Parts: sequence; C-alpha cells; structure tokens
Amino acid sequence: MNLITNIMTNFARFGALMVIILLTFVIAYLFEKIAKKRQGDTTRVLDVRKLAIIGVFSAVAFVLMLIEFPLPFAPEFYKFDFSDIPALIGGFAAGPLVAVMIEFVKLLLKMVFRGTNSAFVGEIANFVVGAAFVLPATIIYRFKKTRISALMSCLCGALCITVAGVLLNAYFLLPAYAGMYGMDIQTLIGYGTEINPSINNLFTFCLLAVAPFNLLKGVVDSLVTFLVYKKLSPILKNGFTSTAKKTKTEA
Repeated sequence: MNLITNIMTNFARFGALMVIILLTFVIAYLFEKIAKKRQGDTTRVLDVRKLAIIGVFSAVAFVLMLIEFPLPFAPEFYKFDFSDIPALIGGFAAGPLVAVMIEFVKLLLKMVFRGTNSAFVGEIANFVVGAAFVLPATIIYRFKKTRISALMSCLCGALCITVAGVLLNAYFLLPAYAGMYGMDIQTLIGYGTEINPSINNLFTFCLLAVAPFNLLKGVVDSLVTFLVYKKLSPILKNGFTSTAKKTKTEA
C-alpha cells in the first residue's frame, strides 16, 4: 500500500522511471536481435534458460543491494554496493536484454520490499547508472565473446558508469534532492567539502567525489566479474540449459 501511495503521489517521476526502463529494454532487444541475425542464431530472445538466469541473478543482486557502505572520499549518502555484478555476469552469459532485466527486477524487488524514501529519485539514478554500466559492456561482449573483448567491454562499462554518474548527479540527482529537502545545491556540496576541502562547487564535487565513486564501482565490479565469470560460465551454460530442458519435458 505504501508503494502504491508513493506512486500516486510521485506519478511523474515514477512514469519517468518506467519510460527509461522501457527505452533501455528496447535498446537491449534491438542489439540482441542484430547479434542473433549476424550469428545466424534462431533461438528466442528470451527462453526458459534466460528466464531462469534472470530469476536467480535478480535475487542475488537484490541481496547484494542491501549490503551497502559509504566510501571515505564521498559524502555518506553515496552508498557502495556490488549489486551490478550479477547483472553483468548474467548479461555476459545470456545477452544485454538479460542484463537490463536483472537490473529492473532487482529494483522492482527493492521497491516492493523496501519502498522508496526518495520519491523515486534514487530509483531513477540507480537504474540509469546500473544500465549505463551493464548495457554497453554486455553489448560489446555479445558481438565478440573473447577474453580481450570481455576486458574491453568491462573497461567501456566502467567509463560509461563514470560519465553517466557525473551527468546524472550534476543535472538531476543533486538538484532533485536539494529541491525535495528544501535546500540549495551548495548545502549538499558542503558535505563534500567536509571530506575534501578542494570540493567547493558543483564541478569539483562531481570531479573529486562522484567521478571517483562511480569509476571505482565500475572497476571493482568489472574486476570481480572478469575473475569469476570463467569459472561460472560452465554452470551458466550447462546447468541452466539442463534446467530449461527439464522444465520443457515436465511441461
């Protein structure tokens, strides 16, 4: 009931979130179709195996989302978590559409079980930054699945999440939070100044707090994915394929 009330009260922002999610789905779907056409792949864009991966990895991502902590060089309202790793691994295994679906379901679970305390501002930021990370990375890897391509896709994802984080904070997140809590942006920047005296305006705030925060997140998530994906790949391919075949047989 609380979630429904929040949706009705903040319908414009909730609608904007849904539009962003839909556009991301469309982009991921189109690239998946192009990749399938080039590779002569006639399987469905979403099959039982991919749905199983979405279900399992979304649950893992939701749990990881609850384990968050601040970093010493950024204000404490920026929380670091590892919830994008399951989306990146799932996307490497099953394509960009699966990656953004995991990001979506993770966010949906968060809204259902924990609601929103930011009038959907935080949810918009969370999805946009997450999608900016996993979508380009999984699209690159989808077209060329090699170790070098995986490394390049992770680096591209880390760069994209940094740029998206800076732009989102400068033009949406900080102004939205300032307006929501009845303060000016300089007050929020002041929290950064307390940590780093070199932070004294919006530019230095984004350069010295937001950019390093998102870059570190992208690099750490990429490194973990790069290290564990090869070990998980046989399970993701054979284990989930076996589960899908069993489900079809039972049906």
